[in-house]
Amino acid sequence: MSLAPRLDLRQSQSLVMTPQLQQAIKLLTLSNLEIEGVIAEEIERNPLLDSTPAAEDGASAPAAETPVRDEPAGADELVMAGEATGEALDVDIAAERFDDGPGDHAGPSSANTASLSAGEAPDLDAFAGSEESLADVLLTQAGAAFDDRDLFIARALIDQIDEAGYLRADLLDIAQRLGVPLARVEAVLATIQRFEPTGVGARSLAECLAIQARDVDRYDPCVAALLDHLDLLARGDLTRLKRICRCDDEDMADMIRELRGYDPKPGCRYGGEAPPPVIPDLTVTRARDGWAIELNAATLPRVLVNKSYYSELASGPQDKAGKAWLAEKLASANWLVKALDQRQRTIIRVATEIVKQQEAFFLHGVAHLRPLTLRQVADAIEMHESTVSRVTSNKYLSCARGLFELKYFFTSAIAAADGGDAVSAEAVKSAIRALIANEGASILSDDTLVDMLNARGFGIARRTVAKYREAMGIGSSVQRRRARALAG
Repeated sequence: MSLAPRLDLRQSQSLVMTPQLQQAIKLLTLSNLEIEGVIAEEIERNPLLDSTPAAEDGASAPAAETPVRDEPAGADELVMAGEATGEALDVDIAAERFDDGPGDHAGPSSANTASLSAGEAPDLDAFAGSEESLADVLLTQAGAAFDDRDLFIARALIDQIDEAGYLRADLLDIAQRLGVPLARVEAVLATIQRFEPTGVGARSLAECLAIQARDVDRYDPCVAALLDHLDLLARGDLTRLKRICRCDDEDMADMIRELRGYDPKPGCRYGGEAPPPVIPDLTVTRARDGWAIELNAATLPRVLVNKSYYSELASGPQDKAGKAWLAEKLASANWLVKALDQRQRTIIRVATEIVKQQEAFFLHGVAHLRPLTLRQVADAIEMHESTVSRVTSNKYLSCARGLFELKYFFTSAIAAADGGDAVSAEAVKSAIRALIANEGASILSDDTLVDMLNARGFGIARRTVAKYREAMGIGSSVQRRRARALAG
């Protein structure tokens, strides 16, 4: 073996991930609203970018200066000339990890900027004052009910009341911290417990219900005994409860009905914001010769390259650094326009294949949902499975049957009892939900559900029925029987 130095020439291929290609891949996972924030940030950084209002007709128009083609653009069109050439957006990167840059995530301020840059009217509701919080409500009442010394104690107690209205602190600790007698703290708390909303300041569920019962003058020894044994009520042990409360069936039913009318979380009436509505990224409608699949253009403003402004800057006096900066901004603007167009085309391709595979669902409902995997869609559209996974993340589809996440259409398969075609797990869940909803006076056990499902052609085991039932938040036959007895 020779140890002399020598010069070898080798040729190899490797995947080079430029920052632009990294961001292009990340764009696939973002929803339309998140894309709007990304566009707003890019417009702030790049003076050559401009946006126009979304199309009013609801149709998704191609990005400006990008010709319409049958196939998506390749990586050579997404990466500017002179940069390292990488793969197309359809790539599989093991243990993919990228550092988040300032443009990877969009906040509320970015979304507002995108809305204004798109020519839309400002959302005046966003500037309105937020709803009054529970602490504000209690402090207002405390200011009218206590003097200065007791108000100091009341503020310390209110600070320890959580958003549900419960006091999550020990009174002795508060008394020692403030240097006041425990009896004085208890007296202040007793006054706070008479504030609105009724039941606030309680230290347990039983105390919260007791405060509300006293407010309507229904707190008698029977109700007190019932509240002291809420664990028996939760288990449905009515026989023992009637013996403890010394009442008959009619009185027990009245007390339970009364408790059901109380609010176990009185503080939740104040503060907080309602969850924002889900805005679909895609719409699917029935057409005369098939299905019309469109991007929601109302949340997707078009991005343009301001050629006139570029020409004005390029024609002016510039030094070498200025020319390099202008060329960089033009390349970045062109890349963003093409990357957004590539994203739209990829989403449409994936959604079209999903609709094709699950056409029976769109025609007849969830009972006809077919088993589907990411691999099946990826093979059909000749993309990688990871690309399909990115496209279906955080995306919602609106159709005549409702609003669904794209991930909803990918379900595991359940073998048919007669050896026929496999059925979707969602179809089985729908059948279980329908059987339990119509079980009538006779509560169906899991074994009975298995027999009824097998009769319908679903080859399913008892443990699978129990797993699906628990996943849907449906109690066991024992729990449903107790709940029905309590509803009595």
